Amino acid sequence: MELSALLTSAGINVAVCVVLSSLYSVLRKQPGNLSVYFGRRLTHVYPTRPNQHICFQRFVPSPSWIVKAWGTPEAEILAGAGVDAVVFLRLIVFSLRIFAVAAFVGVVLVLPVNYYGQAMRHKQIHSESLEVFTIANVKQGSKWLWTHCLALYIISFTACLLLYFADTEKMCKVLISDDFARTPSILRSALCTGPSSSSAFRILSKEPESIHGKPPFSDPAIASNAKEVPAAFVFFKTRYAADVAAEVLLSTNPMSWVTNYAPEPHDVYWKNLSIPFAQLWLRKIAILLTAIGFSVVFIAPVTFVQSLTELNRLQHKFPALRGLLEKNHMKQIFTGYLPSVILILFLYTVPPTMMLLARIEGSISRSGRKKSACHKVLYFMIWNVFFLNIVANNVIKYIENTLAKKAKDVPNELAQTVPAQATFFMTYVLTSGWASLSSELMQPMMLICNWFKRAILRRKDDLTAFSFPYHTEVPRVLLFGFLGFTFSVLAPLILPCLLVYFFLAFLVYRNQILNVYITKYESGGQLWPTVHNTTIFSLVFMQLIAMCVFGLKRSKTAVTFTFLLVICTILFNEYCRQRFYPVFKNTAAEILIEMDQEDEQSGRMEEIHRDLHKAYFQFTLISKQMGSSEHLSPPTPREEESVEAPIATRPGLVHQGK
Repeated sequence: MELSALLTSAGINVAVCVVLSSLYSVLRKQPGNLSVYFGRRLTHVYPTRPNQHICFQRFVPSPSWIVKAWGTPEAEILAGAGVDAVVFLRLIVFSLRIFAVAAFVGVVLVLPVNYYGQAMRHKQIHSESLEVFTIANVKQGSKWLWTHCLALYIISFTACLLLYFADTEKMCKVLISDDFARTPSILRSALCTGPSSSSAFRILSKEPESIHGKPPFSDPAIASNAKEVPAAFVFFKTRYAADVAAEVLLSTNPMSWVTNYAPEPHDVYWKNLSIPFAQLWLRKIAILLTAIGFSVVFIAPVTFVQSLTELNRLQHKFPALRGLLEKNHMKQIFTGYLPSVILILFLYTVPPTMMLLARIEGSISRSGRKKSACHKVLYFMIWNVFFLNIVANNVIKYIENTLAKKAKDVPNELAQTVPAQATFFMTYVLTSGWASLSSELMQPMMLICNWFKRAILRRKDDLTAFSFPYHTEVPRVLLFGFLGFTFSVLAPLILPCLLVYFFLAFLVYRNQILNVYITKYESGGQLWPTVHNTTIFSLVFMQLIAMCVFGLKRSKTAVTFTFLLVICTILFNEYCRQRFYPVFKNTAAEILIEMDQEDEQSGRMEEIHRDLHKAYFQFTLISKQMGSSEHLSPPTPREEESVEAPIATRPGLVHQGK
């Protein structure tokens, strides 16, 4: 692919971004679109309808939303949107900072070495092949490969420092100061399942009458005769007692009683509470096999997309297009823009599929279900978008060669194919990154649904607000980070594209969190370990690929220093795992004791105990009985403070025990 094809793709995406952003700044001013672009604000306060008269300012694009998104302090976002939103935005800020450094190092230090890596007669800059700007253009044994090794060290150490100070350490402080503060009025409780040898567990009836004043619990005698019981919410007088009960081994048979922290009341996924414990591992195995099968099926569209990136193969498969592809501008569109667009269209089926699999898997919380879907989408994207694209030009031949070769030849194969595919991933970042952010601003599906409700159904004040789609956006950002680290020294031209993406993402996602998405529930920042682990994986993979390339280039010094860098990165990750991961998994006992003492001294303990009895009800069922949608009655900040997740125990997390 020539540089002109990349510039064509960039120009198309810039035009799309400018048009959609300008259109958004106009549409958000229209009174009929308030429910689309200000759903979060409308769920908390129902303002007076703005002036319906037509005025000139309503139809003129303005950057006011950019100013607001840029200037909003993090404390306001934390208070209004919760810890998960802060975690996600800090992921964006971390990516923006590290790739600003990487882009500077790559463009100033590495790119000139790649471009002049061999004695050759260069064409005009726009007619140059993109391979000229990659490490593939550096001749073997070149003394200038030390610049690539130096760039690796700078990027790796900068990433580790930023990850330690701006993301992990500060996030731990946020969790320590904010954990339980979101909903301090109820003591933590335990969710348990186990043998029903006593009447200590009261089982909530599935009948709607239990919600409308009639006795909501079943007869204890019936429960005591059962061999298994579903999950039960067990409350304690202090947070510390609940913490101990949730962590301690209650029986010599670990399968008999299993305890865990209960989700917050609004976070409970009631449909999965009745799943028998014996089914859990079967469900997880079945879901794993299904996800693998889905990835295998996806080989066909990925292979087709990769065939479009090579002009000769495209002309051979579609002879009718030969005349059209001889035109220069059409050749640039077909090779530089169309492949990534087609791949993105196929990828739209992935998040809903993974969310369905996560629901079937058996998670007892909505945030846990979304976290599971996030992991599945992330693994799918890294495998199918990156690794599968690397070998998609000739999958069967690659597999045959890999099986026929020794294991030591596989790194060399990757070292040759990864730099060669850098051009495709540049266009993928442009299309899937820049254009997708503009689409996120526009909310096309919500806009169409709103128009249908207002124009066809004549429903003027219908409001449907959604929570932030972490299971789609977190994997997308992490995938772009993975691509940026992988190609930072192999093909530095991708770094400016990524830098622009993360800057736009900072503005767009802040705007959406402030105005569009509501916080129905949250995980308390539990996605940050995923961010940390993926970043470390990306760094190590970058270093290993670079080490293999240095080996092919016969630079033993660069290989040695890169190997030392891999060891240092792994040791850094081990330190962070020992130092910070326990804080994300559990809250320190000293903090729980301090909070218990504060409640006792302030006299709030009695009020907390009274609230325990009304904390956990099937909110979805209640809202249906009252004829209101779950989306129309999100918890206000005061309601969230009055219902905090108790600790619950059950054999196998939330599952029946023997």
